[in-house]
Amino acid sequence: MQFIGTRSGGTVSAREAIYHGLSAGGGLYVPQTFPLVDKSAREKLENMSYAERAYYILSLFFGEFGEEFLKSVTEAAFKGFDGKDEVPLVKIDENRYILELFHGQTCSEKDLSVNVFAPLYREAKKSLGKTEKTLVLAATSGNTGVSLIDSFKDDENAFAAAFYPEEGLSKMQKLNLTVMGGERVYVAGIAADFDECQHLTHRILCSEKFGGELKNRGISLVGGNSSNIARIIPEIVWYYSAYADLCSSGQIEDGEEVDFSVASGNLNAALAGWYAKKTGLPIRRIFVPFNRNKAALDFFTKGVLCDDKSFRRTMAKGLDVAVPLNIERMIFELCGRNAAETAARMQKLDETGSLNIPESERELLLKDFYAEFVSEDELLETSYSIFEEYGYVCDVETGVAAAVWDKYRADPEHENDETPLVLAATGNPYKCPQDVLYCISGNDVKDSYKGVKRLNLLTAMKPPKFITDLRYIEPRFKEVLPAEGKKLTAALLSFVDGNFVPETKKKR
Repeated sequence: MQFIGTRSGGTVSAREAIYHGLSAGGGLYVPQTFPLVDKSAREKLENMSYAERAYYILSLFFGEFGEEFLKSVTEAAFKGFDGKDEVPLVKIDENRYILELFHGQTCSEKDLSVNVFAPLYREAKKSLGKTEKTLVLAATSGNTGVSLIDSFKDDENAFAAAFYPEEGLSKMQKLNLTVMGGERVYVAGIAADFDECQHLTHRILCSEKFGGELKNRGISLVGGNSSNIARIIPEIVWYYSAYADLCSSGQIEDGEEVDFSVASGNLNAALAGWYAKKTGLPIRRIFVPFNRNKAALDFFTKGVLCDDKSFRRTMAKGLDVAVPLNIERMIFELCGRNAAETAARMQKLDETGSLNIPESERELLLKDFYAEFVSEDELLETSYSIFEEYGYVCDVETGVAAAVWDKYRADPEHENDETPLVLAATGNPYKCPQDVLYCISGNDVKDSYKGVKRLNLLTAMKPPKFITDLRYIEPRFKEVLPAEGKKLTAALLSFVDGNFVPETKKKR
């Protein structure tokens, strides 16, 4: 399959799309077509493991890598996951299910896509005859950076770097990120919110000057966020896996429509669900949850996107995004895959901080998406009720996704809607133990590991080894940089030149 640049309209192979990451003009890559997965193919998925389902979906889009290689990737990607079922579907109520995406090595849904992206990138680079080292760079609100660094930290031909908003992570997520090991690893906070952090990172990825500086050092540059199409396609598997499990367990009949609610700040999960629907999966509607920092909600409800910087503190910090990265891919589809129009709109957004889409395009969005926000109180109420009624503990972003569904059902127009709903649990609750503890008990603690202990006592839920192992490790990375492109590029060059090698120290 070929892939199209959202701003250039040019097509490239899967290898080129994955290797370059961004298309000409700073655009993104999207599939040229959406292959149909018919009923007979879906029925075969019911009897497959998650790895086998992943291979099938990946082969539709990345078939040029070959059957043997793709099977080796999917077999290896999920081997270290906790439990017998890598991505279990848990029924909590009539017509309501939770898809647990957090059983990977760093306890978030990012492992499901990054563990596939990393070997695909290496193979693309190799098959294209590229021999230079690579700097893999990401902006992170916590989980992406940890998973990305974990996948590249032992790669002798790669440097891995992540920038995070200084005040934009939970205490545990910040600890996860700043203790990451590896000789060719760099992490720094940015004195800005996540949007600015992501915007600066994107500019670095597009900078010819910085790219030239790296080239002189024998290094190429690629983004590790969901800007890379190899981060998006693996997420389509979530939807097919959940649907196959619903069918195989007799919860639904094949062909019956299902709703999904998945919280994702950059809308990568919502986009992947949309792509799954375009390939024929019977999805009725994709719920797009927002917290009270809901600037991007207007894109769905009013057809307006505004780069709003008036952020307020929230528990679900991964949703504190005003301009989601994957809005561009959505715009490309909405305007009839018109690259010139997409480029013009993104340029307007960059120059003015806002853009509008026609009402006809907004109506297209409403056919497939239901977007809504919830307050902190609504998040608390829903998280508590799920724990109190079902004994199930969910992380705060999943709590937002559940609260949006509750808000939908509370509308008299929808109260009799019996469409099955799958809530995607994107993170282990111990990734934000203090917030989860507060949601289900009202107990507010300041220390992350006190939160872990009390959450364990309250729920009897075992904390993952990835979390408990961090307790006695001092953070390696304490640097906070100003939100200036020159400062960030200077820091990255110093890093690849070997001038920044922190040492790990254990706490006494």
